[in-house]
Amino acid sequence: MTLLRLSQKSDFNPSRIPLPSSKSESNRALVIDALTEGENSLSNLAEARDTQTMIRLLKSSPPVFDVLDAGTTMRFLTAFATVTNQKKVMTGTARMCERPIGILVDALRSIGAEIHYLNSEGYPPLAIHGLPEQKSDKVKIRGDVSSQYISAMLMIAPVLPQGLEIELEGKVGSRTYIEMTLELMAQFGIEYTWEDNKIKVAHQAYQRTTFAVESDWSGASYWFSLLACADSGALFLEGLKENSLQGDSAIVDIMEFLGIKSTFENGGVLLKKQAVKGLKKWDFSHCPDLAQTVAVTCAILGQDAVFTGLESLKIKETDRIYALQQELAKFNAELKEIEPEVYQVIPSVTMPSKVQIHTYDDHRMAMAFMPLLTKTEVVIEDPDVVNKSYPSFWKHCELIGISTEKLETA
Repeated sequence: MTLLRLSQKSDFNPSRIPLPSSKSESNRALVIDALTEGENSLSNLAEARDTQTMIRLLKSSPPVFDVLDAGTTMRFLTAFATVTNQKKVMTGTARMCERPIGILVDALRSIGAEIHYLNSEGYPPLAIHGLPEQKSDKVKIRGDVSSQYISAMLMIAPVLPQGLEIELEGKVGSRTYIEMTLELMAQFGIEYTWEDNKIKVAHQAYQRTTFAVESDWSGASYWFSLLACADSGALFLEGLKENSLQGDSAIVDIMEFLGIKSTFENGGVLLKKQAVKGLKKWDFSHCPDLAQTVAVTCAILGQDAVFTGLESLKIKETDRIYALQQELAKFNAELKEIEPEVYQVIPSVTMPSKVQIHTYDDHRMAMAFMPLLTKTEVVIEDPDVVNKSYPSFWKHCELIGISTEKLETA
C-alpha cells in the first residue's frame, strides 16, 4: 500500500489554483453529444477518471461497458445503451456491483426496455437488450435516492418516440443536479416543463452547439476548507462562475459561516479569511458531496453543527457515514446520529501529533481530510484514489507549498 505524508502547515501565501473541470457537467455533455452523434464542439472536459472512462467507452463501444467505479457513467450509459438499442453488459468494480441500480432499471423497463440482471436482483452487472418499442410515455421515480437515475432518464427523454413525463415521488434530493441536467439539455436546444413534481420532455432533437465545461465546485470545496482551517493566507480558484449550474457552489454560502469571504473576479473566485460566524445547521439534500468536506472543517474549527440530507451517503463509493465516523474518531471528533437521519458533528478537543487516514476507495475521503494538515501531520492511505475526480490534487497541494512525501509499505 502507498502512503502519502503531508507535513503540517497552517500559513499560506496568496496562491492561484487551476481547478479541474467539472466531471458532472462533462459526463452529461458527453451523453448528450453521443445522442447527437458527436456533432458538438465540447471543450475543457474533465481529466477525472470517471470522465475519461466515459470518453473511452463511448468512443470504442466494446460489448462490455466496464465503468470501473464511476457511478454516473454506470447510470448514464445504462440509459444511453438502452435507448440506442445496443446489446451491452454493464459492469464495474466489486463496490460498483454493490451499488443499487434497480430504480433506474425499473423505470427503463416500464417504458419498454429489455434489461436483465446477471447476478443479484437490483444490482450490476446487467445485460441490456435495448428498447424495441416505447410502451409508455410516463414514469414514476423516487426522488430521495439518487438524482442520477432521474438525470439518466431525462437525457434520453427527447429521443424517445413519445417523449417522457417523469413524476418524482416523495422528497427530491440533489435537486440542483437535476436542474443542471435540464439546463445543459436546454443549452443543446431542448425544451421542457417542470411543474410541481412532474417534468415533461417532448420528443425533439438535440441541437448542435458549442459547450465549454466549467471548473469543478466539488474540487473547489477542499481549498475553501483548507483556508478556513489555516491560520492565514489567501487563494484564488480559477474557472468558477458565480451563477453556476453546479449545486456544490453552495460551498460559498456554507463557508461564509466558517470564516471564508468569497469574491468573484477575473474568471474565478478569491478566497480570504474572515471571522468565523458559526455554522449551526445545514441541509445537504442538494449538495451531498460537500458533507465530508464540511464535517471535517467543523470538527477542526470547533463547530458542533447539525447535518441533515445525508441519506444518499451510504450508497456512494463507500458508506460515507461510517467512513466519516471512523476517521473523525482518529482526532477525537465524532459524527453522531442524534435522531434518525440527523447527525451532529462533535468537534475535536485534543489533536494527536499525527493522523493516518484510511480512504475506503473513496476519492472524497482523501481530499476532505487533507485540511487536517493545518493542525497536525497527516498520512493519507492510497493517495491515488483522487484520480477518480481530481488527478492533479496532490500537485496542487505542492503548488501552494504543502510538503508531500510518498511512503511505501508492505
